[in-house]
Amino acid sequence: MNFGPVNLLGMPRADLERFFADMGEKSFRARQMMQWVYGRSVLQLDDMTDLSKALRHSLDGRIAFGLPGVCERHDASDGVIKWRLEAGGGQAVETVFIPEEDRGTLCVSSQVGCAIDCPFCATGRQGFNRNLSAAEIIGQVMLARRELDAVDGPRISNIVFMGMGEPLANLRAVIKAVDILLDDLGFGLSRRRVTVSTSGLVPQLRKLGEASNVALAVSLHAPTDTLRDVLVPINRRHPLAELLEACWDYARRANLKDVTFEYVMLAGVNDSDEMARRLARLLVNRPAKVNLIPFNPFPGSVFRRSSRAVIDRFRQVLLDAGIMTVTRKTRGDDIAAACGQLAGQVSNRVRTPLGGKMQQGLLQ
Repeated sequence: MNFGPVNLLGMPRADLERFFADMGEKSFRARQMMQWVYGRSVLQLDDMTDLSKALRHSLDGRIAFGLPGVCERHDASDGVIKWRLEAGGGQAVETVFIPEEDRGTLCVSSQVGCAIDCPFCATGRQGFNRNLSAAEIIGQVMLARRELDAVDGPRISNIVFMGMGEPLANLRAVIKAVDILLDDLGFGLSRRRVTVSTSGLVPQLRKLGEASNVALAVSLHAPTDTLRDVLVPINRRHPLAELLEACWDYARRANLKDVTFEYVMLAGVNDSDEMARRLARLLVNRPAKVNLIPFNPFPGSVFRRSSRAVIDRFRQVLLDAGIMTVTRKTRGDDIAAACGQLAGQVSNRVRTPLGGKMQQGLLQ
């Protein structure tokens, strides 16, 4: 049965070598292909001059380098760029590039929507439709790099899986994408420059630790199970003690200096001095770093951003406990590209969130 051309962008080196072996070709063809595609951003077979004409003819129509279609592009006043990308069926996901003096960070999506259902996140409000393939994830990186290169713009130095979706609910595709990002013949990124984020899927976090050693960020947002059950509903399945134990195990296995804990600052909800002290007790003397994120509003949200004075006081409590803590600067909020604002366009086919009854087959 013919399912159309194979998108090579989603194939790590081992898969690509098997693909060429099935064609009767040597494994070095995979290395040549990766050098053209990832090293030189060449996506036309005719331009891959060290591949024989016979091989190029054989590959024609059999393979593709499918980049996502761009629905919209928005450029923020602070240099942030947001792409809304086609995801089939009238749906869209969003990808954000954040330039800084010492780095260029691309925030990629891993799912069409999200089933975690955190009430302070615009993505969760959209519901969940499906996982993205590894090709669709890598396609975001390729598209952003090609658009930046076309105008001699800043380079992508860091990749964070912090866009739409829960990355560890799409573990197989995320691991394939990570392999390509780290491969010397792929994007050649250091493992410290690739960060996978999770809201707390503990079994999948342990599997990630067996397969990779990239940087880890955890969406914590509350220092008690009672509050986190509300703000991050997956906590009802994997409470704080279980999650933190898995984090410390991951840090040991991956030899990480620290795990980054994301903490959105919600006025009157999780920003009191007592909450800061509770958070400090959870993380003190552990390989932990805290990012305090001023809440970024979106249409229909009931939350408010904590004041700067409250955020500063909260941060000082953590600093006094010896915990590295930074307040994240809000970027791209004038184009709804800031943390928690990515919404895309999602047809919700999963009515029960992961924090409630687990959907059969949802976790991959």
